[in-house]
Amino acid sequence: MRLISAFIPIWCLAAAGYGARRQRLLGDDAASVLGRFVFHLAMPAALFTTMAATPVSRFSLPPLLAFAGSAVAVIALSWLLISRWFGRRPGERPIWAMAAGYVNSANLGIPVAQQILGSVSFLAEVVLVQTLLITPVILIALDRHHAEDGRIHLRRIATLPLRNPVILASLLGVVWSATKLPVPGTARTTLGLLAAAAVPAGLVALGASLHVTRPEVAQPPEDAPPESAPPESAPSEGAPPGGRGDPAVGSTRGELAAVTALKLLGQPLLALGAGWALGLSRPELLAVVVCAGLPTAQNTFIFAQEYDTGEALASRSVALTTALSLATLAAAAALLGR
Repeated sequence: MRLISAFIPIWCLAAAGYGARRQRLLGDDAASVLGRFVFHLAMPAALFTTMAATPVSRFSLPPLLAFAGSAVAVIALSWLLISRWFGRRPGERPIWAMAAGYVNSANLGIPVAQQILGSVSFLAEVVLVQTLLITPVILIALDRHHAEDGRIHLRRIATLPLRNPVILASLLGVVWSATKLPVPGTARTTLGLLAAAAVPAGLVALGASLHVTRPEVAQPPEDAPPESAPPESAPSEGAPPGGRGDPAVGSTRGELAAVTALKLLGQPLLALGAGWALGLSRPELLAVVVCAGLPTAQNTFIFAQEYDTGEALASRSVALTTALSLATLAAAAALLGR
């Protein structure tokens, strides 16, 4: 029951966004506007305050290696093989990989860690690994495919921390933590207010994105001559054989099933194997497996929206893995708990 209470706010906020969009309380571009607010303002504030308050010197290396190994393995497998198998374009594959291996360590990870582990200390290490190791790789790849010529430019990579608020805020937070610099009171209050908006705004944007409206078909004038109908056997323009739609646009059931299996089963099992190999204690194994089994982070949807690629898969994978992770996390807690 305590674990369910950690999920209820997530579901409620996403449902609120979906309902507001369905009832037209939010406009057609609401998800995009909220997503850009989170990406450029709220998320950087949250990352800076989290990193600045995280003592880097207290990290435990073996559990961190077990988690990082599972995340990197799943992301690499998804990026290089499985996303290509489903016909995703190169620019969409980083989002596919992120959906399969990037965990929700913030808004869901914190309450889950408190309920199952009784502490969020290891979660802070997970946040650091994802922010400083995985996020820059994902963003560099997205930035490359977002460039007009689609090539890697060393100048663009070197200036990415200055152009990308997520990376910049994370690096500044680590600097503040390492140097133990104080954050001025006014700045701390301002950043705290922005950081507090990151989770609810991101979840409302996610819920709003799940409501897809059908485009209205313009009716011809009454006096317009009738148009000849295309032959029934002629396929629609751009549709692949079989009528399943463009795989680069829609997210098929097979893709969602693969993402969900990798995220909720593959990554925790890899983390468990790595933890056993490294000789972790039972509490350390529980922490590593629970954190690896967290659902897809909503940052996946925010990044997809910011770079206008893979939004359908990102939003649906976040929603589906969040809904199903309650069962898998409960099973992990029952099997490895004390």
